[in-house]
Amino acid sequence: MTNASQRIVSLSPKEKRGLLTELLRKKQDDAQSTYPLSFNQQGMWFLYQLAPESTVYNVTFSARIRSLLDSDALRRAFQSLIDRHPSLRTTFALVAGVPAQRVHEYLPLDFIETDVSTWTDDELSARLADDAHRRFDLEQGPVLRVRLFARSKYDHVLLMVVHHIVIDFWSLAIVLDEFSALYPSHLTGVPAILPKPSAQYRSYVRWQAEMLNGPQGEALWKYWSKQLEGPLPELNLPIDRPRPPLQTYRGAAHEFNLDADLSRHLKSLAKNHGVTLYMVLLAAFQMTLACLTGQEDLLIASPVAGRSRAEFENIVGLFTNPVVLRADLSGNPSFHSLLDRVRKSVIGALEHQDYPSLLLVQRLRLTRDLSRPPLAQVMFVLDKPHRLNSNGPSAFAQGPTGLQMKSGGLQLESFPLERRAAALDLVMLVIETTTSLSISIRYNTDLFDYATITRIGRHFETVLRSVISQIELTLNELKNILAAEDLKQLNAIREERRIANLQKLKDIRRRPVITAREDHPAFLTRTESHHTS
Repeated sequence: MTNASQRIVSLSPKEKRGLLTELLRKKQDDAQSTYPLSFNQQGMWFLYQLAPESTVYNVTFSARIRSLLDSDALRRAFQSLIDRHPSLRTTFALVAGVPAQRVHEYLPLDFIETDVSTWTDDELSARLADDAHRRFDLEQGPVLRVRLFARSKYDHVLLMVVHHIVIDFWSLAIVLDEFSALYPSHLTGVPAILPKPSAQYRSYVRWQAEMLNGPQGEALWKYWSKQLEGPLPELNLPIDRPRPPLQTYRGAAHEFNLDADLSRHLKSLAKNHGVTLYMVLLAAFQMTLACLTGQEDLLIASPVAGRSRAEFENIVGLFTNPVVLRADLSGNPSFHSLLDRVRKSVIGALEHQDYPSLLLVQRLRLTRDLSRPPLAQVMFVLDKPHRLNSNGPSAFAQGPTGLQMKSGGLQLESFPLERRAAALDLVMLVIETTTSLSISIRYNTDLFDYATITRIGRHFETVLRSVISQIELTLNELKNILAAEDLKQLNAIREERRIANLQKLKDIRRRPVITAREDHPAFLTRTESHHTS
């Protein structure tokens, strides 16, 4: 008798019935090919129906490969990933009027290799941006495509684009981890040893539905309805143009780095006060928004992993859930006291993270303003490295140029893409690399000018620099600091314009003056003007 058989024999009748039920459920899962959407997938499907041409939910990974590359082995490695993960071979459709997802037994990889050895850098960047922002057809599929651009034998650019409805950045890390094993396997012919996924995404969909219909779901709803009771604030951001009647998704990004010293001081501040770096940065963002808007009650979305059960940890799919954090800046708080409020708010949100944001919007029965995102207009994100002492895949996907990582023996360098879409009014994305913090502010270009976004970024950095040395600074004191900064910036701009105007005047005075001869007015001569300076 095997060890497994002995363990089964030793189970109680109740445990045996539970095991049989679980085995039958897994067998049913394996046979099922069409199943419902999770709540967050439903939200993305709704936006896809509303704006089918939008590419706001295209998740991209781009990298420069500075190694000898076997493109056929790379192609087969990505095909193996599709074969291995059902979400990557899924399409979506309405079945009896209800959105459903269908897992295909096989879907070929959408892979194109292009020789760009004669292209300029600008031509390549434009092509990458176009491919990254090409829409997906969720009904027909595929939901993943890979492009390889060959510049030379040891220089390629890889672009992978996946629709967010089947992936999140945790999943992206899974995909790239497995690619690092699959590419050498296809290169050498030695089988890769990868653990079988503990479950499938349909298991999560079923678990979510059962959980929300039970006492746990009701407890989660009770928590969030309490957090969001009363009138919900609309953020009065300093937009440069009136809102269009329907929310748009055209966007861009402003990116800059915080130096290593500031990044180190922020981490020390967090450690010394018993909070996380995320909490320090979120509190600074709240202070920045309060100074910009004059509001004390703020709603800020922030994504959480949504994988509260161990069985979901190695599944590729959409699990991330944007929880809504309500910021209370009443009573002119110091940064120190605000940190305590933020810590309690974040811990509560993490403990109740399994309640889908779409269901929350539905049950709150909010009056929908189609010109604004529902609930929160802004988002805060801290993207941390996937591994200790390593830059993670999402940092590669969203972060600055020059990040390095190895995958499957290939040397990769980050290759940022032009940003053309924005899901919300404004997203403050902080990317933690191995050396510093990088900031990317994603914004809606129908609302904001670039100059306004650079001002917001400057204010955020000023708040951070101010509180690392004076943690007891109050909201009103920070408002005064930022107002003084704005005045200094305005005076600098005025001085630049004054100097530029003086230079223009000097140039005009030096130009030749055209006069008419007295004996023949139609015949013009040139004389030099007198220099007065």
